[in-house]
Amino acid sequence: MKTLLADDHPLMREGIRQVLAQLEPGLEIVDAHDYPSLFSHTRTHPDLDLALVDLNMPGFVGMQGITLFRSEFPDIPLVVLSASESSHDIRSALEAGALGYIPKAASTEVMLAALRRVLAGDIYVPACFDDSHGGLHTVAPDDFKALQHSGLTARQFEVARLLVQGFANKSIGGMLAMSEGTVKVHIAAIFRAFNVSNRTEAVLEIQRLMQKS
Repeated sequence: MKTLLADDHPLMREGIRQVLAQLEPGLEIVDAHDYPSLFSHTRTHPDLDLALVDLNMPGFVGMQGITLFRSEFPDIPLVVLSASESSHDIRSALEAGALGYIPKAASTEVMLAALRRVLAGDIYVPACFDDSHGGLHTVAPDDFKALQHSGLTARQFEVARLLVQGFANKSIGGMLAMSEGTVKVHIAAIFRAFNVSNRTEAVLEIQRLMQKS
């Protein structure tokens, strides 16, 4: 397994390297200290399994770097590492295409659990996230077993998971590296599969199936 670790503070990188060493025996880590080196190293190592990226590094402001990374390397799972625990920053990072957001104050156990969750195909949202008005919900992968015999394709299954978690079409497209138009096509297929006519009905039907499983 190969992971890219991007942070502009050497001491922080060293501390995270020690945590990552517990993730998997023989883990290979590629270091980057800013966004230019992040992009350069990713192009040099197309076989990366994961990118763990500090939100605020030289090279880009705000979510620009995250958005561009997901655009250029859509197949590499990206997890944001940040000192910020702002719910706005967390939501913005997820909507930019990050598959997880880990506050730097998180414990070793939390960080490892978060990374394993992302590597398993899920999305990690930290406990500090307050989305009482945003409609974002975290759902474990096992909760979706009830959909395995629903007739959905693998891609439609992925879209359905994100749909239930409250993500907008644009965000789903960013996370799954597809155009917003393609997302709409998959959602239309989901509507037909569950015999519903809108997002709310689809989410309610999927949740009903999950509760029965």
